[in-house]
Amino acid sequence: MAVNQIDAAKDFYGDALGMIVVMDMGWNMTSAADHSAPPQLSVATEGASGTPVPDLSIEVDDLANVHRKMQAAGFRIEYGPVTEPWGVGRFYVRDPFGRLINILAHL
Repeated sequence: MAVNQIDAAKDFYGDALGMIVVMDMGWNMTSAADHSAPPQLSVATEGASGTPVPDLSIEVDDLANVHRKMQAAGFRIEYGPVTEPWGVGRFYVRDPFGRLINILAHL
């Protein structure tokens, strides 16, 4: 994704979400979860529960901890945290670039 501040991406995706930097060329940074979390692709016409479709969904092990980190870092929580009827806890947060991120954990 195009960004104007690599360091802001490190703060959000690295520090707050716990992803690791696997490549950093200064102008291009790649972060990843550990190898136990294979990538998935979802497409949607709605975000469910009256929410917009997020730009990206990221599954985490400890939703409450990530939520605390996001709040402490001053990132804007836009929805939740809630427990949804289909068995996930989640919240929406804006990343530093304005993208809507769905942070979720299966219950």
